[in-house]
Amino acid sequence: MGRVLFLIFMLVPLTEIACFVLLGQVIGLWPTLFGVLATALVGSFVLRVQGLALFREIRETLVRGMLPARALADAMLVGIAGVLLLTPGYFTDLLGILLLIPPVRNAIYAVLRSRMSIVSTAQSGYGWQAERQVERDGTIDLDEEDWRRR
Repeated sequence: MGRVLFLIFMLVPLTEIACFVLLGQVIGLWPTLFGVLATALVGSFVLRVQGLALFREIRETLVRGMLPARALADAMLVGIAGVLLLTPGYFTDLLGILLLIPPVRNAIYAVLRSRMSIVSTAQSGYGWQAERQVERDGTIDLDEEDWRRR
């Protein structure tokens, strides 16, 4: 995992520099810099609009009494997209824009779903109190390790 993170931290800035140089040679310095500012502004606007819509969806799902797992995951990916869009550079902007597209997020969920297994457990009662047996006459039956003499 450490090697993967090291590669990411090395390759992303190098890719950004290469994009700046290549695009600067094609369209010039000022249009390249203007493009970075424009994508940051557009990204922050799109992030605000989609983020508010996702928070509304989370609230509506909670009101219906359901767990908003998908909406929370969408909010997380939109937040990552916002950070990528606000980071200067065309490569990170491209990744951020891709994360804002719902079919791309669906593909990411499909890949993650195929690699995960969900395990659930159920517990009744409240911890140690669940072990006690209450008789009908009010007597509480304790195990040997649940009591001590004074």
